[in-house]
Amino acid sequence: MDLKEIPTPDEAKWHHLKMDEVSRLLGSDPQKGLDDAEVAKRLEHFGPNSVTDRGGVPGWKRFLLQFHQPLIYILLAACAITAFLHEWVDSSVIFGVVVINAIIGFIQESKAERSIEALSRMIVTEATVRRAGRKLRVPSANLVPGDVVLLQSGDRVPADLRLTDVHNLHCDESSLTGESLPVGKHADPLEADLALADRKNQAYAGTLVTAGQAEGLVWATGDATETGRIARLISSATDISTPLTQKIAYFSKLLLWAILGLAGLTFAVGVARGEPAVDMFMASVALAVGAIPEGLPAAVTIVLAIGVNRMAKRRAIIRKLPAVETLGSTTVICSDKTGTLTQNQMTVQEIRAGGLTYEVTGGGYETEGEIRHEGKKVEPEEHPALIECLRAGVLCNDSQLVIDEGRQTVQGDPTEAAMLVAGAKAGLVHSETKDAAPLIDTIPFESDHMFRATLHGGGDRRVIYKVGAVERLLDRCVDALGDDGKTVPLDKDRVRADVDALASQGLRVLSFARRHTHEDQDSLDHGHVMEGLTFLGIQGMIDPPREEAIASVADCRRAGIMVKMITGDHALTAKVIAAKVGLADEVDAITGLELEKISDEDLPEIAEATEVFARVAPEQKLRLVRALQSRGHIVAMTGDGVNDAPALKQADIGVAMGISGTDVAKGAADMVLTDDNFASIEAAVEEGRGVFDNLIKFIVWTLPTNLGEGGIIFAAILLGVTLPVLPVQALWVNMTTALLLGLMLVFEPKGTGLMSRPPRDPKRPILTFPLFMRTGLVSLIIIGGGLLLFHYLMIRSGDTVDEARTAVINTVVFVKVAYLFSCRSLHRTVFSIGFFSNRLVIAGTLATVAVQWLFTYTPVMNRLFQTTPLDAETWAAILAISLFAFIAVEFEKWIRFGGDRGANKAAD
Repeated sequence: MDLKEIPTPDEAKWHHLKMDEVSRLLGSDPQKGLDDAEVAKRLEHFGPNSVTDRGGVPGWKRFLLQFHQPLIYILLAACAITAFLHEWVDSSVIFGVVVINAIIGFIQESKAERSIEALSRMIVTEATVRRAGRKLRVPSANLVPGDVVLLQSGDRVPADLRLTDVHNLHCDESSLTGESLPVGKHADPLEADLALADRKNQAYAGTLVTAGQAEGLVWATGDATETGRIARLISSATDISTPLTQKIAYFSKLLLWAILGLAGLTFAVGVARGEPAVDMFMASVALAVGAIPEGLPAAVTIVLAIGVNRMAKRRAIIRKLPAVETLGSTTVICSDKTGTLTQNQMTVQEIRAGGLTYEVTGGGYETEGEIRHEGKKVEPEEHPALIECLRAGVLCNDSQLVIDEGRQTVQGDPTEAAMLVAGAKAGLVHSETKDAAPLIDTIPFESDHMFRATLHGGGDRRVIYKVGAVERLLDRCVDALGDDGKTVPLDKDRVRADVDALASQGLRVLSFARRHTHEDQDSLDHGHVMEGLTFLGIQGMIDPPREEAIASVADCRRAGIMVKMITGDHALTAKVIAAKVGLADEVDAITGLELEKISDEDLPEIAEATEVFARVAPEQKLRLVRALQSRGHIVAMTGDGVNDAPALKQADIGVAMGISGTDVAKGAADMVLTDDNFASIEAAVEEGRGVFDNLIKFIVWTLPTNLGEGGIIFAAILLGVTLPVLPVQALWVNMTTALLLGLMLVFEPKGTGLMSRPPRDPKRPILTFPLFMRTGLVSLIIIGGGLLLFHYLMIRSGDTVDEARTAVINTVVFVKVAYLFSCRSLHRTVFSIGFFSNRLVIAGTLATVAVQWLFTYTPVMNRLFQTTPLDAETWAAILAISLFAFIAVEFEKWIRFGGDRGANKAAD
């Protein structure tokens, strides 16, 4: 056939077509498959069954882009200026900072391009096919549309298939659709307008077969599969800058132009006053070197790296440095449900048997827990209907619980695992119970029949247990087992009411029945379970929320962060879980089909007001993240599946699960949680806020020095006096204080009340008005104090310009020391947080005193920096100016924030 006649995945709704129409369109016989010549022809036309590597930015270009930042321009300018001044050591140090910063950024960002590679690895497997009537094993990359693929339990689906012959097939599609339970499949045509998760006559590339067998025709390979389409979404999602990089870039541009403008103005004013052009050029260079905050880019990198280490201790691994701060600015967390807010472990929570209702405590696959009635623990063996209902779940079961790396996990179906765990809580150990009632025969679960039945021996008569949907069991029962172990009349209306009550709580409900039979029966067929059954009870189960997630969501809400659930699961289940974890007082939900009908103009407002989005397709997750971002939100997206990857990459910060997360999700994320615990997100948010606070403290501390040094030089030019500070001296102050003092500040412990304040407004400037005014205050103290002391020493009998300059430099340094203690808290007095509580600050202060002594009194330093020793009177003046600066700032904080009580209401 002409291969151009085969419809593309977008042209045909394969799930809606009858099998003979699917076969005709694909030009393939399901009984024989394609021959080798046709396969070769189609492989050439459609290409291999692998996700195309989209390439990306070359490594060399990514490395060079690390230098494309205003702050780096400032550092490079400082490097060039110091080299021009032949200060090779200082120039080398600055250049080293630039290169190290670039290398760190390059290594971190290189990891972000691995998502597509992970997708490719995910679908490169072997597949069983039928070609020319022969059964073969071939690489999945060689599959073509029209191939007949054979599936069995444990296989990873190699391509998108339209199922043709199904025998109890169940597929785990949680990584693709968000559905927490394996999905039963069939081969019948379906309605045309169905969401991806509801197309149950199809199997999708990358999903896992958990039970049964099936055959299917390949209708999409490689990039055309649903997995391939997600790969395109990932490559189209834009990596956007973070609040930190946006603010630092804007701030740096302002600083860059201000420094250049001030240096130019200094040169022009000096020349206009008749000063030599060469001298004025050197004065401008001194001003630029003094005003450039050389330590700021390094401090940003270091403070973020410290945040990375702190978060790693709290089980959050950061892949991109700016993500540390982004979490602290997050206003919305969009969370997947399965495995993120929930345990991804089905758990029986309620049992109704013998006319009584029982609660089952504990969660997940751990067998710790008990069974209660009306809040009191019961002994299950004293309640025959209860113990029989549980025994039926344990015996009519193909799964088993195993210990894997210290964690109890399931081999088999999660629903069956939930029944095993419930039985174990009642003392029905799986192995012992099966040994006491050996399995003789079974009727396996099939989606057409919606039940499973087993025949057991071990007693004076044999017993049949049947487990399945209530509607398939109830009408086959003639009586029920009472709480005393005797049969009683079956009240079907009450059973149906009980089922509705559990279903309304979002629980999946299974019913249980039994029938005694003669001792020599050795086989089981459908006729044996169609009538004469005794109803035992029902069990309601759910994938329960994590206890830690409930507390974490509450913490996030107190911190002013909205938490939204975006899941592929059913709306009712999603709403129930959302209510249990406390997403909102009243939970609103929108389904994917409803979402399709909402315009792009209306979506942002609706997205902001809605807590739950259910049955959502991958591109809709991406659309929701973009809608929230359009409202000015800083969006964090959590998830663990393939379907989450595009939105993880688009979000301001993507958070993947380390244990259950797919490689694709981890590759697209900025942060990976090693314990898959939503609670770790709250911890990361707190750390992020602390990191941002410390970064602000460093900026607020370092700017007055730079402005003060520049201001001293500019004022000297205006007044027509000798330069109080030389370029090399300004560089000494900036580099030594940044290293010995500033870096000690970034280790400041987190302030109190971090999670009791709303998120930082993304539009809020780095320096708020109070901090801007404080920066100006300290700058004026440095300028005024430095110039007055310089003028005094110049006119004092016998003093030289070197002594006056040495005094000015020490004044600047010791004002920075005093101001450092004030900056440990931006809104509270330093005494309220403990003057000596940060020992690194004390160590940095002592180190600064030591190097300034060397700077002032050693001959080598005197010769290199043109300094000279100072007398006691001069030191008294220096310390007086420093103490005045400390008192002025502490008094300003007390006036503005009303002491510690008022400061508690402010961000620190």
